[in-house]
Amino acid sequence: MKSKIIALSKSEDFRFLLKGKKISNKYLTIFFSKITNKDNKRLNISFVTKKKIGNAVKRNKIKRRLRNIMNDAIKDLSLNLDYSYLVIAKITMLNNEYTKIKEVLFTDLKRIK
Repeated sequence: MKSKIIALSKSEDFRFLLKGKKISNKYLTIFFSKITNKDNKRLNISFVTKKKIGNAVKRNKIKRRLRNIMNDAIKDLSLNLDYSYLVIAKITMLNNEYTKIKEVLFTDLKRIK
């Protein structure tokens, strides 16, 4: 079953997720929680990059990488679609290899189950 990624749009959802559980590593921080009134067949996830990381080109590169990794995670892992996720990137993600970031993110997503 292919699950479509949908970004969070309401500020209440962001505030609610920031009060939820979190997992952090050297590349990013993942906030996750169950949000009511959500379609359980779709993955609610948003990617945040702060302006401190760099200009728009660098921030968009990080978001493209994260979206690509999450599409692979949907295919390879059985993600819990009951949760909504907020992924905040750190500056260390910019200069590291894609495969290292992917491995770390996959291990964190496995811990969330």
